[in-house]
Amino acid sequence: MKIVPEARIAELVTPADAYAAVEQVFAAMARGEAGNFPVVREALGGGRLYGFKSGIDRAGAVLGVKAGGYFPGNAERGMTNHQSSVFLFDPDTGQPRAMVGGNLLTALRTAAASALSIAHLARADARVLGIVGAGHQAAFQLRAAARVRTFDRVVAWNLHPDMLPRLGAVAAELGLPFQAVSLEELGSEADVIITITSSFAAILEDGHIRRGTHLACMGTDTAGKQEVAAAILGRARVFTDEVAQSVSIGEAQHAVAAGLLAAADITPLGAVITGAQPGRHVPDEITIFDGTGVALQDLAVAAVALSRAEERGIAVEVAV
Repeated sequence: MKIVPEARIAELVTPADAYAAVEQVFAAMARGEAGNFPVVREALGGGRLYGFKSGIDRAGAVLGVKAGGYFPGNAERGMTNHQSSVFLFDPDTGQPRAMVGGNLLTALRTAAASALSIAHLARADARVLGIVGAGHQAAFQLRAAARVRTFDRVVAWNLHPDMLPRLGAVAAELGLPFQAVSLEELGSEADVIITITSSFAAILEDGHIRRGTHLACMGTDTAGKQEVAAAILGRARVFTDEVAQSVSIGEAQHAVAAGLLAAADITPLGAVITGAQPGRHVPDEITIFDGTGVALQDLAVAAVALSRAEERGIAVEVAV
């Protein structure tokens, strides 16, 4: 078995690599060539979450599992709050192939999924990017969004405003004016809104969102989590990485429970990527991408990391 350490991931996988890998695996899912297995997710107390996401991509010959979770005390220890590792197995024999550091890969694949939704669903004339959240992953989201669309400025809100200057510095690197705003201002000004928080209560209310907005909701991946009011999904066209996760642990769980949305109303983004389903119909409709984070995203980017590490001779070989 080979080990690809977390410290080597940045030199092996670029944001463009992650975007291409996630796009390909979403398309494979839509064609029925790849599938995710049920998620195991448990609360450990103190805001800590731990779980397993697994799946198989038959087209890409990838089988594996990501083990990890959210540990809110890590920032004070100088570590990222999200900690994970990806384990890859031979799909024919079941033998372990590799253990790959999953922290940076998680941020890259999450941002790639959001960017894919923006590329395929946001209005062509979208110019103002709004971001709700300013934690570790927010910077990845901003950079990924700016790669797929030309924005004129960025507006942002965070529960703790003192964290926003770090996001503002990223916007400055990209040459984008940045402004900290209220939620009301963010909703009235942004054409695209990315939510990337760990909230268990709706942050954006129905009245905040104007018609024509595209929302990429990227933080809700556990039962009980919520970033936007269910009523918003009730009047929007909803897309997702996987419908089963969307209605059980994603943002759609609340709208479904309230009877505002049915699973049949949700379109996999992969179907839009392959052309099997349309994306945005008209400029003034609200579109939402419920990014729950599927195992196949992690396996796809981990496979890229492993392949590059093998090519460069930096994967660590261990006996099993």
